[in-house]
Amino acid sequence: MKLDYIQALKRVSEARGAWILHGQEPLLEQNLLDSFRHSWQQHDIERQRFDISNVSDWKSVFNALNSLSLFSQQLAIEVHGNIKPDAASMKLLKHYLQHNESNLLLMIMPRQDSSSLKSAFFQVVEANGVVVPLLASSVQDRKRILAGEAEKLGIQLQADAWLWLEQHHEHNLLAARNSLMRVHDIFPDETDIQVQQLQDCLQDQSRYSTFDLSDALIQGNLAQSVKIFQFLALSGEADSLILWTISKEMRLLMQLYEQPQHALQLGIWKTRVSHYQQALRRLTPQRFLTWPQLLLHIDAAIKGMSHENPQHLIQQCIAELCGQPLFPAALK
Repeated sequence: MKLDYIQALKRVSEARGAWILHGQEPLLEQNLLDSFRHSWQQHDIERQRFDISNVSDWKSVFNALNSLSLFSQQLAIEVHGNIKPDAASMKLLKHYLQHNESNLLLMIMPRQDSSSLKSAFFQVVEANGVVVPLLASSVQDRKRILAGEAEKLGIQLQADAWLWLEQHHEHNLLAARNSLMRVHDIFPDETDIQVQQLQDCLQDQSRYSTFDLSDALIQGNLAQSVKIFQFLALSGEADSLILWTISKEMRLLMQLYEQPQHALQLGIWKTRVSHYQQALRRLTPQRFLTWPQLLLHIDAAIKGMSHENPQHLIQQCIAELCGQPLFPAALK
């Protein structure tokens, strides 16, 4: 079955079997993942995460699905990557879909082209599970999604305010949602937002976005990356969103190192492939080994699970990704 984003949100609590989320709308991916994780926590469902860097990793995924811990009755496996199962793993997938009715295999992938969507992998999941394209291609879809974000904040926008927000962010849903949060913070007692209020607090905010940060990171421009990060932090951008941006680029680089001929399949735009290839030339494989632990430290700091300053760690991560580590001796 195929569901859109709104339909998928309504069915999170009943999700079982196999689901695929695919697309390049980070707001939709972030919201759905947050909703899934909240539901798993509420229902005491054990969660495990796997990052697929080669085909053989799928065997570990299906082994995990068949081995619950002593303290769990249900399991949710969260899989990130853009490598589809091979023939042997497809047999395991079909067996899982036929015999496992209580667990959930949730696969998060970048945007897929038409040929990929016709592959046996997608056809099997769509026939026996759920496929959710993370898209908002029309004005009506974007407004409906952002109206839901505004409702969470307890605000609503006048018609001309919606139009201005759409034009200001050029269809960038994540930036538009963050602007709604900023308006709410600046005008906490207002529930009916006028276009003038949006203009007053957002026109100076449009200088940089997380997309600019991604570009600077891949180009290895440390000074510009730090400048953009500091601007985003001062503008109220959530540390979790900045971490998501950095971890996405780190993950793509690690996957491209393992599969140098599969840049497009990994979700890298054709016009940006050369930038990622140049980034790999300034980095060493040994440094990749330190990245997952650093990302975990930042995530823990953001969630208040450590006494470390998340923004200091983020700047360390930025330097790593630019190929200019702040503490080179410590990681040799």
